[in-house]
Amino acid sequence: QVQLAESGGGLVQAGGSLRLSCAASGRTFSSDTVGWFRQPPGKERKFVAAITWSGGSTYYADSVKGRFTISRDNAKKTVYLQMNSLKPEDTAVYYCAGRAYYSGFPTTASRYDYWGQGTQVTVSS
Repeated sequence: QVQLAESGGGLVQAGGSLRLSCAASGRTFSSDTVGWFRQPPGKERKFVAAITWSGGSTYYADSVKGRFTISRDNAKKTVYLQMNSLKPEDTAVYYCAGRAYYSGFPTTASRYDYWGQGTQVTVSS
């Protein structure tokens, strides 16, 4: 079993930056894909980015490509989401999630096996 805990959310002005962290605990993580999703108030949860744990390959939603960067630190069992040039429409609760023993890039929430509790990101205009 893997547990995830997000941190790093907060309030930032448009154009600013934040770095989210997703710390894993429990069993080894080395064969799992980890993704970030976000859910604005009253809307569905949508894919943001994903990274394969072993290979370090990444994939992004078009809406964040060029502004967000997903990365991982294997020694710390942590996945990061660096968010630059933030816009008000980036406001949402951000979740990290894991797909066990998988090396692709699932983009639908139902294809992930475990989730963190989420962290709020608010971008003011």
